[in-house]
Amino acid sequence: MNHTLLKRFEQLPLLDRIFDVSLTLKGIDGLLELIGGIFFLFLSPDRLNAIVRFLTQHELSKDPHDVIATHIVSYAHTITGSVSLFLAVYLLSHGIVKIILVVAVLNEKLWAYPWLIAFLLIFIAYQVYQLVLKPSVGLVLLTLFDLFIVYLTVLEYRKHKAKAAVAQ
Repeated sequence: MNHTLLKRFEQLPLLDRIFDVSLTLKGIDGLLELIGGIFFLFLSPDRLNAIVRFLTQHELSKDPHDVIATHIVSYAHTITGSVSLFLAVYLLSHGIVKIILVVAVLNEKLWAYPWLIAFLLIFIAYQVYQLVLKPSVGLVLLTLFDLFIVYLTVLEYRKHKAKAAVAQ
């Protein structure tokens, strides 16, 4: 990491550093979604099943009842061509939008803050809907993290908007 950039980061107030780190994690998540979308776009369900079998065979040979490995194999068998296409479109669109918004907010583009807040609130609503249908600890943690990022984004937006108003 660039020494000047690191020094500037260390001089930021704690809340700003937490915001930058949280937003960067969200951007990495967007990048992983983009990779996952490409993965689902170009792999047939049969090829996906073969890859999953290959990746889980060692673990399942040691423990045929491994909870994670058996769930992954079971889930891979449910993926059809139409499900794969849906997942590809969902992950690609979600990942691209998230990356664009995260980069814009990290570059302090005022227009991006409300868009990021709206984008996250829509997905939080969807996540809450999913939690009602099928509760999961992972989804609860993701939802809480997204709420935290929305809160920090609102605070940062207000700060930057006030700074822009003073500059005018």
